[in-house]
Amino acid sequence: MNRICELLEIEVPVIEGGLAYIGNGLLAAAVSEGGGFGQVGSAGRTPENFEHEVLLAREATNKPFGVNIPISQHTDFSPYLDIIKKHKDLIKGVSLGAGNPKDLIPFIKDAGLKALVLTSTAFHSAKAESLGADIIVCEGYEAGGSNGPSELTTFTLVPQVKRAVSIPVVAAGGIVDGKSMAAAMILGADGVQLGTKFVATKECEAHDNFKNAILEAEDVSTVILTRMLKGPLRVLKNEYCDKVHEVEKKYGTLEHVLPMVRGTYNKLAMKDGQIADGFASCGQVASLIDELESAEDVVRRISSEAKELLSGGKIAL
Repeated sequence: MNRICELLEIEVPVIEGGLAYIGNGLLAAAVSEGGGFGQVGSAGRTPENFEHEVLLAREATNKPFGVNIPISQHTDFSPYLDIIKKHKDLIKGVSLGAGNPKDLIPFIKDAGLKALVLTSTAFHSAKAESLGADIIVCEGYEAGGSNGPSELTTFTLVPQVKRAVSIPVVAAGGIVDGKSMAAAMILGADGVQLGTKFVATKECEAHDNFKNAILEAEDVSTVILTRMLKGPLRVLKNEYCDKVHEVEKKYGTLEHVLPMVRGTYNKLAMKDGQIADGFASCGQVASLIDELESAEDVVRRISSEAKELLSGGKIAL
């Protein structure tokens, strides 16, 4: 039995990333219906909307799903924790990222839920395990959105994290198909997490302009918007990125850059569809995504492809 599947009570070890603003309930349900672990994102949502999406996910599936709390994205995340506690019988786990999970892991465990912690180094992975994390999601530099300051790639990060901890490890960043899933598991991962691939699905509430931009992306279509947020922020290249880079080059201070990379500029591009007027978090795998699929089909196809590669003698030495 795969350890991720056993802990989360799912069929295949495929997890949906939190996806700020666009990690909606119907997407989470579709991922779970495919046998994976869908997640309702809290970033960019009011507590009321977050609760609505959790309830929507439960209406759409009776399979396990979770929620995501990016710690630094909330000035006060206590209302979201209240909702998690209120609906702890509806969800299976909570993933934490973008901040120190020390104070939140005990809350999650006391609620009887599984704690998934996003990390970017072996050191922080071991620390999360010592704090009581159930699963480590180690994310490489290839991933869309905010990444760790060490800028380790998934290929190098996974085996180092695997050596540092005894709990299950999930690989994130650069995972888009059965081949990349199989590669991550050969390196030692117990499962994988996908973000950009799930954006380009029928159930995701991302704007069609954002989805089409992913479908049209080339291998060099993503860029680091800034490194001033305690780590690199990977997004799709556009005119807005040029503006941010000009300001960063001219002033070189977070004071001038922060207003351009906070607030709702990511919502403007990803959810409202005004691609040129904001930034859209996107991983380097975007160029490998050529069609919009159902998230349920994505999970089943990717896991099936990986299984065949790993057990069917398809990987030649």
